[in-house]
Amino acid sequence: MKIASFNINGIKARLPNLTRWLSEEEPDIVGIQEVKSENSGLSYEMFNDLGYYSVFNGQKAYNGCAILSKYKIKNSAFSFPGIENDEQSRWLSAEIEGLMICNLYLPNGNPIITRKLDYKLQWMAKLYDHARQLLNLGKPVIIFGDFNVIPQDIDCRNPKAWANDALYHPEVRSKFFEILNLGYYDALRLKTNDQIFTQWDYQGGAWQKNNGVRIDHFLLNPQAADRLLSCGVDKFMRSREKPSDHVPIWIEIS
Repeated sequence: MKIASFNINGIKARLPNLTRWLSEEEPDIVGIQEVKSENSGLSYEMFNDLGYYSVFNGQKAYNGCAILSKYKIKNSAFSFPGIENDEQSRWLSAEIEGLMICNLYLPNGNPIITRKLDYKLQWMAKLYDHARQLLNLGKPVIIFGDFNVIPQDIDCRNPKAWANDALYHPEVRSKFFEILNLGYYDALRLKTNDQIFTQWDYQGGAWQKNNGVRIDHFLLNPQAADRLLSCGVDKFMRSREKPSDHVPIWIEIS
């Protein structure tokens, strides 16, 4: 089974790219972030011709998550304890084929001198609590999406350039590793220690200079990690016409 994560940066603007990629790569389950559209503007049948069920947690112009699946989607949840009153649509989870699938778009947190960093840290604290509870389910748990976290120096081209950015802030990175230390595994790092990026900014020739970052992640509990076969990034998507600034990251599990 192939499970993918893709920050689409606006589903309506990237729909041709998304449908082409779905047709070519045929992932079984896809978590999409930054849908940037209200649910009323999205159709649950829009991917039926490609063989996907779909569920959306949309928001006008900002944020928003979606799950597409070739298998039936059960028990969808649009929040978790602690973020029920969050006005920003940043979470969508569901049970699919015995897997707990958790798709998120974590707050950016910039500028760090504003309350946006506090919001990010508070959100991550609530995520930590929920991730701990998910370990009690006794089934494979997969938490994935755009975390807006650069975990290590290797996950960016120039660490010094990110010193005052919320993606690389010491408290943010610490919260990320606290979640891992609960008993989760960074899927990509289970398979490679290579420098691999998942996002390149539109500005400053970041793509042309390969000045990217790895901020899209798959976190697996032990039951999911035991089934991990491979993990990769579809870097070619960044060079297509009108691309998202992110590319899909995916895992294959037995």
